[in-house]
Amino acid sequence: MTRPIEELKALAEAGARELAGDPENGVPEANPADVIRWVSRNFDTAACAVACSMADAALPHYVAQYQPGVDVLFLDTGYHFSETYDTRNEVARRVDVHIVDVLPEQTVEEQNAEFGKDLFARDPGLCCARRKVAPLKKSLNGYELWFTGVRRDESPTRTNTPLITFDEKNGLVKVNPLAAWSFDDLLDYSRAFDVPVNPLLSQGYPSIGCQPCTRPVAEGEDPRAGRWAGSTKTECGLHT
Repeated sequence: MTRPIEELKALAEAGARELAGDPENGVPEANPADVIRWVSRNFDTAACAVACSMADAALPHYVAQYQPGVDVLFLDTGYHFSETYDTRNEVARRVDVHIVDVLPEQTVEEQNAEFGKDLFARDPGLCCARRKVAPLKKSLNGYELWFTGVRRDESPTRTNTPLITFDEKNGLVKVNPLAAWSFDDLLDYSRAFDVPVNPLLSQGYPSIGCQPCTRPVAEGEDPRAGRWAGSTKTECGLHT
């Protein structure tokens, strides 16, 4: 049974204050290990979930050092690259976590029958809402906290990502321990600890989503410029 929302909100606020540091007076923001240690002091492993797109396993690997066996939620939209599914299987085999496959209510074929083929091309917002946002919201029920791998360097919409906040939409604490990391930091960690990495990352895909909606990124482009290419959409809705 989860704690009351007001108690979780108070914990999120206290954690945000504690870990923000005071850069103006020489006190740095907390590093990822400090953030995850704070979580472990205040939340049972069973109350936590890690959201992972399977671009890499840096976040699940980092969290598992302090919360072994933690649930890792993989949003299986039915549209992923084969490399993404291969990475998911490697994470399950090599990292001390419990993979939870989060499925939409409809298969791709059932969605096509109701909405017409290739909904992602005609209404990407609705497709993401049905295949990612709604399934995640349902799967988070029963947890008190979720970890995400959102980083500030990914796009202008993520520049102000906090380490800890309260997720009003889903009703639980949201923790972004890698918020201050760069793409190179992520790769350096993965190499140092032999963490599974989606091979697409080295093939021009610094941000990996569903196969029909993701293209390689040109040099100098925003890391998420390849997501929903050709549309004005920049976020799937999980973090907005």
